[in-house]
Amino acid sequence: MKSIKIISLVLMALSITSSYAQSKNQKSENVKILGNCNMCKSTIEKAGTIDNEAKVDWDKDTKIATLTYDSLKTSKDDILKRIALVGYDNESFLAPEDTYLNLPSCCQYDRAEQISANIDESKSDMAFMDHSKHSNKMIEVQETNPLSGVYDSYFAIKDALVKTDGVLASTNAKMLLKTINEVKMDQLSMDVHMVWMKVLKNLKEDAATIADTKVIGKQRGHFDSLSKNIYEIMKVSKQESPTYYQFCPMANNGKGANWLSKEETIKNPYYGSQMMSCGKTVETIEE
Repeated sequence: MKSIKIISLVLMALSITSSYAQSKNQKSENVKILGNCNMCKSTIEKAGTIDNEAKVDWDKDTKIATLTYDSLKTSKDDILKRIALVGYDNESFLAPEDTYLNLPSCCQYDRAEQISANIDESKSDMAFMDHSKHSNKMIEVQETNPLSGVYDSYFAIKDALVKTDGVLASTNAKMLLKTINEVKMDQLSMDVHMVWMKVLKNLKEDAATIADTKVIGKQRGHFDSLSKNIYEIMKVSKQESPTYYQFCPMANNGKGANWLSKEETIKNPYYGSQMMSCGKTVETIEE
């Protein structure tokens, strides 16, 4: 009988300790998430809530959501990223444009009132922070780069411009647009997602312009901007092999222009055979 009482006391102590630890790890924060109606409320709360990990309660009148979560299992940014990926701008992440446009008409809130917080230059510093506390699931996702198709299509455009082949460059730019639209946003790690959303609009515009013309000069003009944005995203995503960021001082009317290459040997996409070796490697992006 005495041993039963001792066991009961031990179990009670463990229960109290567990409850205390759970309370200690639990956090609650209020954040702004844009949306309109009860359908938005259902989608937002479903996207952000995970059993025994996080709960979201969103108010459609104030646009304020209360996030309650276990800080050892997830974070505010993880929750808000999931919500952005289903179409809702919030104070940390902007929703992908195509996802927003696919929302029911009653759910398409006024993006002119977007929250600009945290999607700026200072936030991009997170790309260099330690993400060791992120979930194992996110770490596993990074083992396979969901942007590899985008990079392959970019390099195909570069190779076509090296050959001064406007028809091939146009075809490859159409493939780039296709691969951009097929990127699975939920497979991007948090730091990559933030940069991707920052450059996505410009990537699409430059790829579309190159695809819509076969005039090599116009294609090369937009390839400079395309290269800069591909560089931004490549800097924070996992690479299978080194990539070389190269520069030609003669391009862009003497202002200079950059491009990315899988090979260290200079093959100039802005001049092709006219000045094939003009340029130099200015940075090596390692694996």
